Amino acid sequence: MSVRVLVVEDEQTAAEAHAAYVERVPGFELAGVARSAGDAARLLDADREVDLVLLDMHLPDGHGLGLLQRLRAAGHRCDVIAVTSARDADVVRAAVTHGVAHYLLKPFTYPTFRAKLEQYAAYRASVAADSDLDQDGVDALLGSLRPTASALPKGMSPETLRAVSAALRDADGGLSATEAAAAVGASRVTVRRYLEHLADTGRAERHPRYGGSGRPEVEYRRA
Repeated sequence: MSVRVLVVEDEQTAAEAHAAYVERVPGFELAGVARSAGDAARLLDADREVDLVLLDMHLPDGHGLGLLQRLRAAGHRCDVIAVTSARDADVVRAAVTHGVAHYLLKPFTYPTFRAKLEQYAAYRASVAADSDLDQDGVDALLGSLRPTASALPKGMSPETLRAVSAALRDADGGLSATEAAAAVGASRVTVRRYLEHLADTGRAERHPRYGGSGRPEVEYRRA
């Protein structure tokens, strides 16, 4: 049975993109699109078969966390993935406290979006398969929602990834692979691999940098 998904997003282009993404992921079905907290509450009251809500935090008639509190108080047990540009640590902590399963920062690519939904699908499958869990089962169940660093591509380390991410965060503008390598203290080839991984997963953006002779250089900026 498909996972029925409600997209809650006030910006039209983003709402359409997220809805299209949902329909591209095998095993997921679009239940509807809500452009405000009020619309989302009405849709969920009318359709109790929604399994998952993709929830923006900045809505025209309230905060996403306020909507989530209302849904829980009304007895809605649907799972929630935050899909938002809200990066404030307090908001992230509050989202976790309210039971948000994943937190997906905008902007992102379809592969990143699909990976989050596939992790969620693995979690649902584990819940359905096991009714009585031992400690290993509990660890595996939670791990399916929040994969560890072992989910990184082979040969990549979380420490280097954090260092490259920090270099992008602290940069005044974008960085080339050569500049990022100098900031991190690693080879250009190694750092470029991490930059490409960040770009592929929606955490960095690629931009052409013109100047001098020859082909333009690729510049990476934090998304």
